[in-house]
Amino acid sequence: MPSLEKRFRSGLSFDEMVAVAKSNVDLYGSVRARANPPTEYAARIERTGRQWHFLVLSEDWCGDAVNIVPWVDALAVSSSNLDMRIIARDENLDLMDQHLTNGKSRSIPVVLLLDESYVERAWWGPRPQALQEWATGAEAQAMEKDARYRELRRWYARDRGQSILEEITGMVERVAAQDRGDVATLKAAV
Repeated sequence: MPSLEKRFRSGLSFDEMVAVAKSNVDLYGSVRARANPPTEYAARIERTGRQWHFLVLSEDWCGDAVNIVPWVDALAVSSSNLDMRIIARDENLDLMDQHLTNGKSRSIPVVLLLDESYVERAWWGPRPQALQEWATGAEAQAMEKDARYRELRRWYARDRGQSILEEITGMVERVAAQDRGDVATLKAAV
């Protein structure tokens, strides 16, 4: 099994992924053009004082990835101590199977947080918490698939990446606080 560092180094940047994508190319470009994180998110990551890497498991056909990966890329680009690479879920099922949603679903995207030594410290995905709760709830599950996906897209459009940015930035902050033994930050994050 390849190391996380090797997988990261073999991964694609967002632009490289879009250049070889077979699905959703225009949508990725459109969402990325609107993905402009407020500077507070980069500042929060930079305040950790550490180098971080996001390794994203994704596939170009995934509707959630279209709405999430451009925001993760925008955050990485805006942060001086963060970079991101994307690898194909279907070519990395051994890694995907270590990050199943509810222990059973290969839902994507999954964002793995790697430290400066390429050690996995946490992971996030496949959707912002509030949206995931709705999507797996009775109301959403009772809807026809097309109607459910329309609602998912509306949610992403209304949220404008804020939940993604907050949850992913919070993940980085919690890991950094844990490493420092910063109990106050950890209590505030709960």
